[in-house]
Amino acid sequence: MLMTKNNSATLLEQLNKIVSEGRNPTTMDIDLLPTISILEKINQEDAGVADAVRKTIPHIAKAVDAIVPRLQEGGRLIYLGAGTSGRLGILDAVECRPTFSVSESVVIGIIAGGDGAIKNAIEGAEDDSAQGVADLKAIQFNHNDVLVALSASGRTPYAIAALEYANELGAVSVTVTCNPGSPMMDCAQIGICPVVGPECITGSTRMKSGTAQKLVLNMLSTASMIRLGKTYENLMVDVNATNQKLKARAIRIVMQATDCAEQEASEALTAANNHAKLAILMLLTGLDAKRAEAILTENNGFLRQAVQAQN
Repeated sequence: MLMTKNNSATLLEQLNKIVSEGRNPTTMDIDLLPTISILEKINQEDAGVADAVRKTIPHIAKAVDAIVPRLQEGGRLIYLGAGTSGRLGILDAVECRPTFSVSESVVIGIIAGGDGAIKNAIEGAEDDSAQGVADLKAIQFNHNDVLVALSASGRTPYAIAALEYANELGAVSVTVTCNPGSPMMDCAQIGICPVVGPECITGSTRMKSGTAQKLVLNMLSTASMIRLGKTYENLMVDVNATNQKLKARAIRIVMQATDCAEQEASEALTAANNHAKLAILMLLTGLDAKRAEAILTENNGFLRQAVQAQN
């Protein structure tokens, strides 16, 4: 889009009102400092991010309580954003697959500019409102789904249009931004806004703002998966053992959950076709694989409930 004098002035006015675009008074001398002092400044600023996220927990909880029933009913969790925000959404979506054994079609990450934007900056992609809607239409986004739109500034046209489209369809719309009073906070049904303040380097929202968004995404997906029965106690028993590291982790998880020996855990995993949750139920109840799987199904995949049902 050609930048005219008028829209340039409008954008400058908007940036002046964005918290994350302000100048940080504690780092004005950062270019004069030795390396260790630079790092100490960055670390000092990062230390406040977790507290900013903590203050948004009621809103994160509201989002989780909206996500869980949609996923139970066959809906999907969609992350959408531009630049750093889009990449963080893709990261969380991809990590849900091996960690919780969910299909790649259940948690999906979308970035403005398409897959090429994961590695390279795509100029103008975040300003393309029409593409925000088109990208949701491309995955047949519908009223059963949940959209989590991400933007540090809270003013990304690509994400705003996607939120408005989600609302039109009757889907759940959530935003994660670091600027209160932003357009995306007004658009979303559920707004999550950890206010981390100005960045160490003015406007570099991949830093504190990016960290805050990553923490929120960790909480959204992990709490949702816990509520869906993907853990037993604090063990990720739905881990998909697809490589040697994960196979070793599955053995360890079975051992931790049942207090059995390594050989017994390995044999149970083999009998359970490498499904840690099933192997644990077999060891804790003495059931064979077929019966244990039926009991798990009866309890909607909740291992603790399945174990208690047999005691």
